[in-house]
Amino acid sequence: MPHVDPLSAANMLSRRSLFTTLLLPLALGACVTTQEEMPVKAPRIAPTDAARYGALEDGGFRIPAADPDDIKPRNVRQLVNNPTGQEPGTLVVDPRNRFLYLVQENGKALRYGVGVGREGLEFSGTANVGNKREWPSWRPTDAMIAREPAKYRPWAGGMAGGETNPLGARALYLFKDGKDTLYRIHGTNEPWTIGEAVSSGCIRMMNQDVIDLYRRVPNGTKVVVLPV
Repeated sequence: MPHVDPLSAANMLSRRSLFTTLLLPLALGACVTTQEEMPVKAPRIAPTDAARYGALEDGGFRIPAADPDDIKPRNVRQLVNNPTGQEPGTLVVDPRNRFLYLVQENGKALRYGVGVGREGLEFSGTANVGNKREWPSWRPTDAMIAREPAKYRPWAGGMAGGETNPLGARALYLFKDGKDTLYRIHGTNEPWTIGEAVSSGCIRMMNQDVIDLYRRVPNGTKVVVLPV
């Protein structure tokens, strides 16, 4: 049997213990994700902007907060340089870029993101705000019923205003030469559709935005709807 030096054996065990001690934290570290390594999702819009779209109680109805993840920064209500060439007080709808402008003094305009009607369902030209309603009732037009009867015929008798009504919290009714164009600027209970072409010929806004616009715009206001 070969002779083993006790001192050499002790040194070998000591080196193994040291190696194990150094290696163990590395092995454990490979199984743990530290907080610094977790991805942090940046907010899509600033907190001050998100606060504008918080929950509201209005007219006996509750408007839920819009999810900040559903709001693109470009669609946040904001003051911009006036790109329209129109006089202060004019409303300008730009369906191609999905914006609505309320022209202000000093070369500025208040810009809102909007959803627009699908191609072929639009109005363009100059009109006026002929009427305004809070929590408006809604009835699909005869053309809408004929086009999609399964969807719209159940509401041929009309739908009362409220949280599920597709016109949302406010509606501005556009008239031309004293006649209703059947074109509306209105709220929506689907804020994620803002910036899209989804509505049946009308301009939809987030409820918080249409309430803001409603306060600023009197009956008779000139409205210019640009062509697509």
